[in-house]
Amino acid sequence: MNDEITNKNKRDWENFVKSKEKLPNKDLKFQIKKNNSTKLIDLHGYTLDGANKAVEDFINKAFLENVNKLIVVTGKGLHSENEKDPYVSKDLGILKYSVPEFISNNHDLMSKIIEITNAKLEDGGGGAFYIYLKKNKSIK
Repeated sequence: MNDEITNKNKRDWENFVKSKEKLPNKDLKFQIKKNNSTKLIDLHGYTLDGANKAVEDFINKAFLENVNKLIVVTGKGLHSENEKDPYVSKDLGILKYSVPEFISNNHDLMSKIIEITNAKLEDGGGGAFYIYLKKNKSIK
């Protein structure tokens, strides 16, 4: 390896330093893209109405931000107080079942969604699901 700097390299460096041109930070651009591609919401502790409202707002905001994958953590319903109330459905009162049902019945939300699938174990398994959003065409 040659430790000497050539005259051409010196001139190139001087021109670069004098130039007002900024180099794009490719690492930052990749990091921003990566962060915007997936978002998570944890609905533990929410009431059914609160969870439905929160997930609706979450989906709408993510769609506007052009996020393409959402992770919705509902929990498995193991500690749900609904089992003690005879007037509440034991299945439909649990967020695990109710939130996806709410989304499926909301035509505005479904117009923004490609599909809803079960989450992988590392993202919550049976207590979570994924929502894949369509690309927001109004954003360039």
